[in-house]
Amino acid sequence: MTLRNTRDRWGAVAQGLHWLLAILIIAMVGLGLYMVELPLGVRMLELYALHKSIGVTILLLMAVRLAWRLTNPTPTPAGPMKAYERRLATAVHTLFYVVLFALPITGWLMSSAANFSVSVFGLFTLPDLVAPDKALEERFKAAHRWLGWVLIGLFVLHVAGALKHHVMDRDDTLRRMVPGWRPRG
Repeated sequence: MTLRNTRDRWGAVAQGLHWLLAILIIAMVGLGLYMVELPLGVRMLELYALHKSIGVTILLLMAVRLAWRLTNPTPTPAGPMKAYERRLATAVHTLFYVVLFALPITGWLMSSAANFSVSVFGLFTLPDLVAPDKALEERFKAAHRWLGWVLIGLFVLHVAGALKHHVMDRDDTLRRMVPGWRPRG
């Protein structure tokens, strides 16, 4: 397998970034939903710190992924697609990029407004983006929560689309993103 994308397949770098981000994002959604239900205490604060660190990691990986995507060819569709399917796929992927940049940024803004620093795995601390402001914190918290639910919806659409291609259309759309899988036929 090549590192770069080809006309027929996503390359190893695109695949690696896709699956690494998928794992981190699924973990973040689960962690986010769990930690907000905890009572104030050491465990909750530890999980918030972990959530912030992974969020910064996702932000950095998304920057790498966007740069890679802009400098590599996109494989041609694996099978025939209706015009509305192409538009839906483009919209979902575009919204994924927007939301996956906006979520960590709104989290960072929320932490700044709450006067809580964003330490990245205890290695370094990000600068605050805004001054402490309770009203602003609440707005960023609402935006962050809303974006989280949008992300879950996009994830469901993305998985449904991949499964539709694999099971119903029986094309290689899913296979081309999975390391080691070969095209049919």
